[in-house]
Amino acid sequence: MHGRPRKPLKPEDTTALSAKAEKLRSLQSQFLTNHHNHIYTKEALDLNAKLVENNPEWHTAWNYRKLAVKNFLSPSESDPDYVKSILDEELRVVECALRKNFKSYSAWHHRKWVLSKGHSSIDNELRLLDAFQKLDRRNFHAWNYRRFVTALMKRSDEDEMKYTKELVDDNFSNYSAWHNRSILLSNLLKRKAEGYFPKENVLEEEYELVQNALFTDPDDQSGWFYHLWLIDQTVKTDAPILVSSWPSHGSTITLQGNNCLYGSGSSVVNCTLSDIGKLPVILYFSQAVEGIDSSTVTVKSEVLNGDLDWKSLSTSNSNAAQVWVTYLNVGNMELQLLKNYSVEISLGHSKGVVSSSGYHFGHPMHVAFKLCIQTHYRELAEGQCEKKTSWNDNDFQKFDHFQESESIVSTDQLTSENDHHNQTTSNWCVEAIDKEVDKFRDLLSDSDCKLGKLTLARLLTALDSLSSTRAEKMVNADEVLQLYGDLMKLDPTHSLYYKDKHSLTLLHQITSTRESLLPYCHYYKDAAKTIAGHVCLRLQNLSLSRIGCIENLLWVQMLDLSHNELQSIEGLEAMQLLSCLNLSHNKFGTFTALGPLRLLRSLKVLNISYNEIGSHSIDTRRYLCSSPLSHTEEFAWDRFEILAGSFNATKFWEAFLIFGSLNLTELDLKGNAVADENFRLFLVKVLPTLKWLDGGELS
Repeated sequence: MHGRPRKPLKPEDTTALSAKAEKLRSLQSQFLTNHHNHIYTKEALDLNAKLVENNPEWHTAWNYRKLAVKNFLSPSESDPDYVKSILDEELRVVECALRKNFKSYSAWHHRKWVLSKGHSSIDNELRLLDAFQKLDRRNFHAWNYRRFVTALMKRSDEDEMKYTKELVDDNFSNYSAWHNRSILLSNLLKRKAEGYFPKENVLEEEYELVQNALFTDPDDQSGWFYHLWLIDQTVKTDAPILVSSWPSHGSTITLQGNNCLYGSGSSVVNCTLSDIGKLPVILYFSQAVEGIDSSTVTVKSEVLNGDLDWKSLSTSNSNAAQVWVTYLNVGNMELQLLKNYSVEISLGHSKGVVSSSGYHFGHPMHVAFKLCIQTHYRELAEGQCEKKTSWNDNDFQKFDHFQESESIVSTDQLTSENDHHNQTTSNWCVEAIDKEVDKFRDLLSDSDCKLGKLTLARLLTALDSLSSTRAEKMVNADEVLQLYGDLMKLDPTHSLYYKDKHSLTLLHQITSTRESLLPYCHYYKDAAKTIAGHVCLRLQNLSLSRIGCIENLLWVQMLDLSHNELQSIEGLEAMQLLSCLNLSHNKFGTFTALGPLRLLRSLKVLNISYNEIGSHSIDTRRYLCSSPLSHTEEFAWDRFEILAGSFNATKFWEAFLIFGSLNLTELDLKGNAVADENFRLFLVKVLPTLKWLDGGELS
């Protein structure tokens, strides 16, 4: 643990452990007899004390002592000396147990319980903690208890900051001291304590402090983690902001009679809506927020009749989400043809939108777009849009250019009433990160330090994210990609982490500007005969192990992510326009990894062929046991039993959880271990809208 290798036991050690185990079994047997018979005599407590000293982790033994204390301290007991003597004895027993194992959760919890009674002196606690922290400076149990004690003592965060500095000055390898310093500093910065405002001055001093540690011993990890935290504090904004939306600000959306929607120009935006005349409106925030409703988000337009119902796009059951969606029900309204209808969205003018960390959305934002109805709605002709979607290279043609009126990367177009303040803050952040980049280039000129390379990659990424214009964004991407490539070779143990970071950087580079995105946008040649939109974003064969930058891809309806190394599609649920998705030739091991698909209402075409689904056991990490009944997922059990019939239910319930709410017309899953004939028959029942399965047309 913590990188410390285990040593094989010597024969004499094995003998000693066997004797200790026999002694423990005897003590446990006697203790359980006393516990079951509610015996709280002095002899019983002495026996229990021997037990917890030899096995401090047995929570039941500590609970017995709590019951004994309550038995002794009846409500009528008022002698303070007697009460103190009982509780002091408990503190003594805990201290003896901790000297045997000072990382025992149960012992520390019992000591907290005793002190919370309010009859014991806490003067000795800090001295005791100093002793245990000297035995092991990474003892996070003791640090957690220290925070509890300092709160009881009403000791200031400022004094504790001085204490952590004394420790890191004594030994800059003290990871726990750095960690506690980050907790204390977060609190001080949040309440703008005296001497800790403005934030910029404080962070500059902290950078200088941690650099002394990093440059003295570049291979020690402790200071690096604190430096990473400082980068995060420099770059991130505490309050959530709106980073992207669809429709994008300033765009024009055209609806046609076959329920297709188009963007202005040569229609980069083109898809079939899942529900007739329902147009999704998506808000993408910098962090998860809650409180999005008609009282906090104002939508003004002639096409509205009544309040809108905002829904969070989250695969968890949390009330907070990074992405929210509502639907404009324009299909049931009598709108004039070829007339532009304005839609204006405002938020941040009233409180109520709050992040998971408790910060309010405090930057009033405006999003405005236009909506045009080109022809009346009509039903599709029988047999129309039934041709199978093909993902072959010869079915696509590259874009030559985008029309000027097309807005596919929309982040910069959002308008805020606090732009000047944001720019001032950003300028300081850029200067601070720039200084750090220069220092770490100097460090790496003398040392091939993997932690130094990783930090430089993070700094350059942060610098790109702070660039004021898209023209300046991702100018360091090539160097960052090279650094992560070097790290995969230099540190193969953590190569998967570096590969994920490499993938995210590459996607940021591709999606940052219209020019960088253009080579990956293709016309679908046979768009008139398929349900797909006629523009496809092709991100295949990029060795991607993770997807990201979804905020720049809200406009995408046809997406090709085939021939990569993906094991998850986390975040894809935000792409509410997505109607065609190719995930073939990746590394998906279970249907659970495809969970975000359940929230894609427009999805019609899905290719998950040649993955590893069925080759591994069902992913039950999200569940208490391998059944949806034990989880809070909404699961139509009655329908599942009917559809499963005589099939193996345990094999199919996970697939039903994913596909049961979809309206797919095409599905391809050949090349997966799960794709046997029984499973195909099951899918045909689950997906009554299905017309094509594994490339074959269903009768």
